[in-house]
Amino acid sequence: MRPLALTGIRSLVALGAHPDDIEIAAGGLLLRVAAANPGLAVHYVLATGTPARQAEARAAAAAFLPGADLTFDLGTLPDGRLPAHWDTVKTQIERAAREATPDLVIAPWSGDAHQDHRTLGELAPTAFRDALVLNYEIPKWDGDLGRPSVYVPMPDDIARRKVALLHEHFPSQSSRDWWDDEVFLGLARIRGVECRSRYAEAFHSRKVTVSF
Repeated sequence: MRPLALTGIRSLVALGAHPDDIEIAAGGLLLRVAAANPGLAVHYVLATGTPARQAEARAAAAAFLPGADLTFDLGTLPDGRLPAHWDTVKTQIERAAREATPDLVIAPWSGDAHQDHRTLGELAPTAFRDALVLNYEIPKWDGDLGRPSVYVPMPDDIARRKVALLHEHFPSQSSRDWWDDEVFLGLARIRGVECRSRYAEAFHSRKVTVSF
């Protein structure tokens, strides 16, 4: 498998429906991009969240993106109801596109079975037309994992650092029956098998251009 190098990332927009979505799905990518690009500008956008959950998200973003220049747009829409607030969500995403000129956007996948994730996944490419958009996956009860085509390998230390930070910064989720190391590392191990790595995160992408 021949890799395509993702270099020179100066600006990143991270879109999530809920606090913890971004870190569960792409925490390893965040850790690696921040380490490779000191001073990275990150615009972190969430559609839902209570004040307590927003505080978790802020602390997690700082931990997963050390040294990054972080700005936040944290919405308060009700969890599970984003399709009913389509206009508000679209306005928030378009505002992010105006305020940042990202090299990379990470967002949910439009094929995600959760209605909130799917709404963001469908709207992201309508606002970000000049950036690479990687659509992430989130393990869940619905069993909606697809066949992604973009892989970000994670060395063992990055994969375990990601899991440790999830536990540290999202204590509100620790009682959930799916919140454990086996879920996070299990999916990462499977995606690693698919790209000949120990661990990996995987993404979908609608369009990628190749430069020489």
